[in-house]
Amino acid sequence: MMRVLTLSASITLSLMLVACDNTAKVPQAKTDSTTTAATSTPLVIPYNEFPSSMVWQLALEKGWIKESGVNVKFEYFADYASSIDAFLARKLDANIVTNGDNFMLSSGGTKGVIILAVDYSNGTDVILAKPDIHSLQDLKGKTVAFEKGLVSDLLFNTALADHHLDPKDFKVLNASTSQLSQVFTSPDVSAVVLWQPMANQALKAVPGSKVIYSSKDKPGLIYDTLSVNAQSLETRREDWKKLIIAWDKAVNYLNDPKTRDDAINIMAKKAGISTTEFSEMIDGVHILSLQENKKVMQKNKELSSLYGSSYNVNEFNLKNGIYSKSVNVDGAIYPDIVNELP
Repeated sequence: MMRVLTLSASITLSLMLVACDNTAKVPQAKTDSTTTAATSTPLVIPYNEFPSSMVWQLALEKGWIKESGVNVKFEYFADYASSIDAFLARKLDANIVTNGDNFMLSSGGTKGVIILAVDYSNGTDVILAKPDIHSLQDLKGKTVAFEKGLVSDLLFNTALADHHLDPKDFKVLNASTSQLSQVFTSPDVSAVVLWQPMANQALKAVPGSKVIYSSKDKPGLIYDTLSVNAQSLETRREDWKKLIIAWDKAVNYLNDPKTRDDAINIMAKKAGISTTEFSEMIDGVHILSLQENKKVMQKNKELSSLYGSSYNVNEFNLKNGIYSKSVNVDGAIYPDIVNELP
């Protein structure tokens, strides 16, 4: 998805603080005057051009948000980093973030509690190689560029592990994801790790380049999630439940072959992207329905489970020094709303 391209000061601070309070409390439903007062203020939710985020636009235009009766305001952000800054500043009630980013950013009282898995990466995250490179083995001793600490780092190291390769045999160049298309043109760089739509830009920049590994080879490695401010979840629990119902209606509309073209046209128009390119972006993720969430929210150690995927990324973040103390993964995921819905 449109993930962090450069770490702002507030995000960097949150990475330092994450170990200070790593237990997300499971919220209890409020029934007193606090809830009544809260509903008079709109929930504020960001969205951007990424397909799973654009599901909100589809729900808006089809009237399912209005039908829900929830007082909510959607704010469009051109980039993911800005929405994270706003979430950390408590200007937003939720954000769509990768499960790994949620662990990095939930700190300092602005805890993000995952209540829904919106998608898993199914090819949108890729390792691209120059024309003379045909496999990961061919990259040994050569330079691979990506932004360290982000999901590209996770994807690259997972690919090496899957092929029983030693990371020490590869040269890594740390570069901002937004600059990787340009970096890829350097004769000193043999491969880059990034995601769509920047991956298409890199493919165009180096004719003959190709995908040699992608998240499609490891379904469930990277999930995008709806992370809600814990206080908002506590005071507006029923509203979040209604919004998930609206979300599911939009996902089902998108997945229905009879209405898929209409859904893509609506989403692509808002994103300012051609329907062809947007369709390709959708193919790179698997957007999850409510019923699929019921399976994903089952606790086990497999990547088919949001829990298993999150245990994996938590271990990766620890190993790579992204934070120094293990996050309470179980405490950061709140499956109850999904499980309560029919």
